[in-house]
Amino acid sequence: MSPFAIEILGSIAACITTLCWVPQALQIIRTRETRSISLTSQGAFAVGTALWFVYGVMIGSWPVMVANGLTLLLVGAIIALKLRYG
Repeated sequence: MSPFAIEILGSIAACITTLCWVPQALQIIRTRETRSISLTSQGAFAVGTALWFVYGVMIGSWPVMVANGLTLLLVGAIIALKLRYG
């Protein structure tokens, strides 16, 4: 597989895994309902995502950096909403 094809594959995977958090964030914004969201789970996921972002920076992989940077923003928003609405 060519390096370009590998980057395209990574980009597609990054888009899918990043965008999957948008419906959850929108649901919480609309309903202000966060009882079913685990703060511990979201916090652990945020730490892992931050580490993946740093890893992407270290290896110079833009799909890893962009996907995890955006995912971290979305998960950070979910955490903030969880803290605000309980």
